[in-house]
Amino acid sequence: MTSTIFLSVAALLYTILIAIVYFSKPRIGSLENKIYKYLILVSLLSLVSELSLTIIPYETVPAFYNIMLKVYLVCCFSWIATFVAYIFIVGKNETSKSSFTTKKLPIMYLCLYVVSLLCILILPIEFYNTPTTKYSYGPSVNFVFATVGLVMLFSIIFLLKNWKRLKEKKYYPIVFFVVFFIMVVIIQKINPSLLLVNSTLSFITALMYFTIENPDMKMIAELDIARNQAERANAAKTDFLSNMSHEIRTPLNAIVGFSQSLAEEKDMPLSSREKARDILMASDNLLEIVNGILDISKIEANKLEIVNTEYDMHKVFDELVLLTKARIGEKAIDFRYHLDSSIPAVLYGDYVRLKQIILNLLTNAAKYTKEGFIDFKISTIQSGKVCRLIISVEDSGIGIKQDKINKLFMKFERLDLEKNITIEGTGLGLAITKRLVELMHGRVVVQSVYGKGSKFTVAIDQKIVSEKVGVSKQVEDTPLSVGGKKVLLVDDNKLNLKVASMLLSKYELDITQVGSGYEAIDQILAQKQYDLILLDDMMPKMSGVETLQKLKGIDGFSTPVVVLTANAISGMREKYLKDGFQDYLAKPIDKAELEKVIRKYLN
Repeated sequence: MTSTIFLSVAALLYTILIAIVYFSKPRIGSLENKIYKYLILVSLLSLVSELSLTIIPYETVPAFYNIMLKVYLVCCFSWIATFVAYIFIVGKNETSKSSFTTKKLPIMYLCLYVVSLLCILILPIEFYNTPTTKYSYGPSVNFVFATVGLVMLFSIIFLLKNWKRLKEKKYYPIVFFVVFFIMVVIIQKINPSLLLVNSTLSFITALMYFTIENPDMKMIAELDIARNQAERANAAKTDFLSNMSHEIRTPLNAIVGFSQSLAEEKDMPLSSREKARDILMASDNLLEIVNGILDISKIEANKLEIVNTEYDMHKVFDELVLLTKARIGEKAIDFRYHLDSSIPAVLYGDYVRLKQIILNLLTNAAKYTKEGFIDFKISTIQSGKVCRLIISVEDSGIGIKQDKINKLFMKFERLDLEKNITIEGTGLGLAITKRLVELMHGRVVVQSVYGKGSKFTVAIDQKIVSEKVGVSKQVEDTPLSVGGKKVLLVDDNKLNLKVASMLLSKYELDITQVGSGYEAIDQILAQKQYDLILLDDMMPKMSGVETLQKLKGIDGFSTPVVVLTANAISGMREKYLKDGFQDYLAKPIDKAELEKVIRKYLN
């Protein structure tokens, strides 16, 4: 007896610890947790009654001793009965809950439990007591042992029936119950005085803590729910941004198109042409704001991808210079620029994002410099197959206060707002620039003296392409000869059709306009031949993507199809190319991009 009392004390201590841990934190109100709560309480009461029987001599208070023996047997039986309920829950088929399972079985179980408790309490119990050995026996004890035997048989049948699922954690306590109780029964028959039953029950109770749902599992479940909600919110935001892009760009397409036409009219009075240019500038500012919001949203949603291709850095540099000169306009600014002649002709990287980074810096310099200079340089450090581009943009503008530099790359942050209230912008340009530089594994450094100017330096590594593969340098000033070529314009918006036709009119093309995908399909089915199709995507009833798939299903169809869309958020070009379009034109239509498409598919 004394040799195993320490085992009971240890069992009581770790059961108390398990109880403290379990009840100190909130739990999910599942059946498993409710059952486990009863198992802990019954284990504690059973261990206390067992230790009291061990410590208190039988001769002192025999009546109390007999009561504690009954309590001990009731606790052991209650633990077994509760564990049977756990087995039922583990094996319950959630997909088929019959009325018998959900209603009658619990009632039958409760009735059987009450009857069994009455049997334990009514049946007599005997106690063997000598100076060296103590144990109980008699009908009441035999009834409990018989019950344990039936539960073990039931557990074995249950495990055999579900043997393929034994690797699941919730089956572990049942396996341990069968294995350990077989050992305990054998040992107890050999030496009835050993205190092993309660220790084994406590061990299984402790094991179950790690197999049922606990606070960590609850937290994981809550995180999963939160993640799913965030993903749905991000998807909704992406849909909203896509729709917003379409709704804003569609009228902008008309504004920009007609303004460009007015600005190029030779007979237009000078004052009217200046007003048209002002409209174009305001449209460009609005488009810049829309693009900034879309880009920063894509970056925050981790949806912005770096798409690497081969490109000509010299060509990119020339385009940046032309764009910056247009942005400076008639300001008294000396725009100086220099490209290191040692830069390889062909590099490999995301030149679209690189161009966006540099253009953001040049645009800011043009915005905040009223007079003086803007110095734009690109130099290089080459090592093996890697070319490190060192891009610097220095200006003599308003400069930045030292205590404000840390806020410079925060979104929607504009410095010295009172002083620069007349300067357009949202404060997104530099935030996007920094994120893009980081995505391309580069660095950006700012140096500034307030009132005297600023210098932004960006370092980005690009791969060197040894051969000029896949890069076709077009000669932009080569005259186009596409007169008479047939183009099919497909758009549900009449203004967009008018704008596109106006932009294409100078190429003397034969243009056919239709207002839906159905009409476009009818044109092809009528055996009409076209050299190019410009197809809007976001149309009612049948989208551009759906129209394209139906066109490709027509025998002999081989006309190049270019998507013409106001859905111009980041990543859409790649999506449309994947959908099967040959090329991509965003609204508002950029004249230079339109001419590239014409040169590529009609020249």
